[in-house]
Amino acid sequence: MKFRRAILLVLIHLFLGPAVALALTADEQFLAARDAARAGDRARLERLASSLQGHELEPYVEYWQLLLDLKDSEPATVGAFLARHENTYVAEKLRVDWLRQLARKQQWAAFDAEFPRLAQPDQDLACYALQSRQAQGDASVLDAALPLWLTLLEPPEPCYPVLEALILEKRVLADAVWARIRRQFEANKISAAIYTMNYLPASQAPDKKLAQTVADTPLPWLIKLPSDFSANRMQRELATLAIQRIARNDPRMAADQLERIAPSLKAGEKSWAWSQVGWQAAQRHLPEAMEWYRQAGDVALSDDAAAWKVRAALRAQDWGSVRSTIEKMPPALAAQSAWVYWLGRAYRAGGRLEEANALFARIAGQPDFYGSLANDELGRTTMTPPKAPPPSREELLQVSATPGVQRAQAFFRLNLRTEGVREWNWALRGMSDRELLAASEIALRAGNYDRAIAAADRTRTEHDYSLRYLAPYGDQVRPAAQNQALDDAWVYGLMRQESRFITSAKSPVGASGLMQLMPATAKWVANKIGLKDFHQGRVNDTETNLLLGTTYMRLVLESLDNHPVLASAAYNAGPGRARRWRADRPLEGAVYAETIPFTETRDYVKKVMNNSLYYAALFDGKPQTLKSRLGVIAPRTGGEVKGEDLP
Repeated sequence: MKFRRAILLVLIHLFLGPAVALALTADEQFLAARDAARAGDRARLERLASSLQGHELEPYVEYWQLLLDLKDSEPATVGAFLARHENTYVAEKLRVDWLRQLARKQQWAAFDAEFPRLAQPDQDLACYALQSRQAQGDASVLDAALPLWLTLLEPPEPCYPVLEALILEKRVLADAVWARIRRQFEANKISAAIYTMNYLPASQAPDKKLAQTVADTPLPWLIKLPSDFSANRMQRELATLAIQRIARNDPRMAADQLERIAPSLKAGEKSWAWSQVGWQAAQRHLPEAMEWYRQAGDVALSDDAAAWKVRAALRAQDWGSVRSTIEKMPPALAAQSAWVYWLGRAYRAGGRLEEANALFARIAGQPDFYGSLANDELGRTTMTPPKAPPPSREELLQVSATPGVQRAQAFFRLNLRTEGVREWNWALRGMSDRELLAASEIALRAGNYDRAIAAADRTRTEHDYSLRYLAPYGDQVRPAAQNQALDDAWVYGLMRQESRFITSAKSPVGASGLMQLMPATAKWVANKIGLKDFHQGRVNDTETNLLLGTTYMRLVLESLDNHPVLASAAYNAGPGRARRWRADRPLEGAVYAETIPFTETRDYVKKVMNNSLYYAALFDGKPQTLKSRLGVIAPRTGGEVKGEDLP
């Protein structure tokens, strides 16, 4: 029916023209205006715009009109729009588009006047700002550009002129170029790395075909490398890059090859190559990982390589290496709550109790995974903070009248969730705790549970954890959990992370509904339980989604020692991987979670388990500890695995 109505609307506009526009609702006219803008139909957009005056989303229609002619627009016209809609998301969008136009035309004076008004500059605009300084002869621009060389591994096009200026002015020499290439290989930015090779001195620069061969078929190339390559820097550097590429697939093979060619490498080259082998081995939980890291010596490690050295040491219970590695991290990395916590654990293991407790105290009370673990280390149970008074009628009316909130709600009403989320998040900027709580309540009443959580999550001193940890659909979720003998705090903790309770949620890979079921998994479970008349269209039905999702949770839980940490990992990455990530001996749950190889799954498990902690505190009204929920992960076994047919 929706499809037929959409077709009808198109036909009406095509054949009957503006006369029937009045027959359309304002929302329908807005959607038609959006279609006209996308099609570049100025005349139709103009007609529709005239009938949308006063609509919550009228500024977007005006924005689309300006955008169609932005290349030839007068600065005064653009400026007038920006002034009328200052501090709105749509003004930010137009300012971004306008700045890009000014930069392409190299109208730097106008660019410089407008750029400081941008709230959240994209990287390309930040580089255009550097180009402007460069064009005006600002010698200090190279100092500002140098951090980009060190950190920006795949820059947008506007960044290249300032990066190349570093080469021309000899602020970056061959050593720094090779260092950048190594970082790009580490990040698997191969195309960017091959481009960076253009900045090398001619005597060291490989041609593109050779560089691509090293990246694509490193082992055959390395085996054919002449034995007398030690005097050729290009070949030595390419050899270490080949080792890095081999290690991504087979660290042990890479270690064998590195042992073979090590005499031909200089000390720094060899150390970096060993760090890469250790890093890749750590992600595969290979027992040799720490030994290979040790062979790397004191070579500077990337943030990811350093993090995985800590994780390898945790798996090996090598607290001395945990301590020394974190202590050598750059300050910004070491200040992250994960490494504050694990450094505290290393100090405690070494008998430095006072220093350990001081570190735990730095992060205790934070409502995240490591804050909860720090609470446990200090002997403090986790409880929800005192509930703030609910927002008053006046507070609700005031926030409801906020134009950004009204625009967000209008987008949600039109089922344009992406646009609605952007407007909502923009509107929350700078809100007080009272305003945030009011916004959360407004979103809750509208059924926009994800936005209610997003607003409540931002409060700083006044909190309402019943909003931060919403538990909607209780009359359906709790019976579904009870029927499968599941902890409802864990079920809610998982759902909060999966969908934020948006029934229509769909992931980029096709997972759907409250419990984000993949099509194959939903079909498998439906067949398993004999669900009649199942089809994929039913996956977003709340009752069906809960039935299939909680059944799968139970099956996964039963197949993995009834351990929620393992089952949470399995729900995200598959039961087979969750089993393989166990160790040959018992692991505390926090170490297992910390050493999950997939970044997404590692973050997911931490959040699900911490969510479940707070849901339990809300549901039971009793103090909780995260460590008790994380427990101990039993070692892997070599025998038959229960439930090994699970998808």
